[in-house]
Amino acid sequence: MKAIGAGLQAMLDTGVTTVALCWKVTRADSAVQGFTEHDRDITFDSVTYKAASGFTASEIEHSLGLAVDGLEASGALSSAAITEDDLARGHYDGAALEIIAVNWDDPSERVTLMAGSIGEVRRGRTAFQAEIRSIVHVLAQATGRTYQYYCDADLGDARCAVDLDDPAFKGSGTVTASDGLAIVASGLGAFADGWFTGGRLIWTGGPNSGLAFEVKAHHLTSVVTLVLWAAPPDPIGAGDTFDVTAGCDKSLAVCKAKFSNVVNFRGFPHMPGNDVVQSYPNRGEKDLDGGSLFR
Repeated sequence: MKAIGAGLQAMLDTGVTTVALCWKVTRADSAVQGFTEHDRDITFDSVTYKAASGFTASEIEHSLGLAVDGLEASGALSSAAITEDDLARGHYDGAALEIIAVNWDDPSERVTLMAGSIGEVRRGRTAFQAEIRSIVHVLAQATGRTYQYYCDADLGDARCAVDLDDPAFKGSGTVTASDGLAIVASGLGAFADGWFTGGRLIWTGGPNSGLAFEVKAHHLTSVVTLVLWAAPPDPIGAGDTFDVTAGCDKSLAVCKAKFSNVVNFRGFPHMPGNDVVQSYPNRGEKDLDGGSLFR
């Protein structure tokens, strides 16, 4: 239940209101932006909520229980508010959002209607649409360890402990040609075919400098080709530089053969599968007596 201040409640009770909706967005890069449907800017708590930004939202729905409430927000792309480049660079992915009802005649009278985050963002040539998820969606995220065959650590993190700065697992390249997703590069000829498949590429030079992308495939023929899962926001040009780290498919076999890191493998490769669960003991069979399958 929302706690509404006496001044705001009194104004609402008159039936003739001066209420506007404001949206406060805290982006992934910590930048804070404000938008309002009102026809003039509204300022409070050191944030100016810009009018005429073309930012609108669907109706807000709230439900009991743990269902994830949501709505759609849409707006125009402009250099003064939300730009296509910012969307493409992921600045709004997972951004925190508050929807606030404000008395535009006295901004001290306000109430937060919803808090959540931005989910899927779809963009076109001149506009965008964003999915807004209520804060309850965090409860649907997997936390802790997962009982599965494959490793649940991220390659190179504290649990994995592989040193990705080791020259055996990291290379630096320079683009010689590109068609957007496929990159022909120099400087990586010493690495085996497929070594960087599933790895991470970070641009160190060029218009996409600082951005990171997953590598879909690594081919070594007469030239070295890296294929990305997604195209960078700015065109890739000859001379752009990058660092790329080795890929891992999270299996025990690759952990052992490629990284010699079985001691830190964080999966359960010997867990019984459905074939074991559905089988039954037969006379003379030693593997279904309730004992270890790996003795």
